[in-house]
Amino acid sequence: MKRETKKKLKEDEFVHGFSWLFDFVQKWRKELIIAAAVLVGLAVLWTGVQVLNGIQNRKDSAALGEILTLRSDLTKNPQNISKLEIAARKGKFARVAAAQLASYWVEQGALDKAEKALSGVSGGARDFFYYQAQDLAGQIAILRGDYDRAVKILQAVEEAKPKDYNLDAVLYHKAEALEKKGDKAGALALYKRIQTEYAQSYFGYDAGQKAGKLETAK
Repeated sequence: MKRETKKKLKEDEFVHGFSWLFDFVQKWRKELIIAAAVLVGLAVLWTGVQVLNGIQNRKDSAALGEILTLRSDLTKNPQNISKLEIAARKGKFARVAAAQLASYWVEQGALDKAEKALSGVSGGARDFFYYQAQDLAGQIAILRGDYDRAVKILQAVEEAKPKDYNLDAVLYHKAEALEKKGDKAGALALYKRIQTEYAQSYFGYDAGQKAGKLETAK
């Protein structure tokens, strides 16, 4: 009898603890997602820093480091945008600065400025910054309602299988384009794939939420 009572108490304790966790996530869901998005942004910059660390020349490292620092600080110091614009016009890492400038303008919703900045990211190595520019071009196409173009751009990145860029972000944006153009089945399949293959990432979590909504809407 005592053993059954203890078992019952443990089960009640587990249910209570799980219920508390569920209520907490529901209450602070928006804040948790925002925090996750910030972490994603930091992760992207961290990848850029790894590229920086791979450069041996001190002068080159300093120039690239300044560009990444300017980009990461733009939210707090938007007045520094002019410095990044100058860096995007000339220098060995102009295309890197252009990609970072474009990402900032996309965040601000200034699509014309973002596209203008991306025009400076052409040629060069198929590195992190190149694929970042392609991902941004896909996002801009989505925001402009050109979903077919977005899918084409992001599909090309997916097929390239870049080793130093976050493919889960690319796949998520592609799924968004498919969903918005009306291909619900294609979007659902891709959201589920992201949820499975990138379960621990921000996009994996959000893809799970999107997949659930699409299945409910069937």
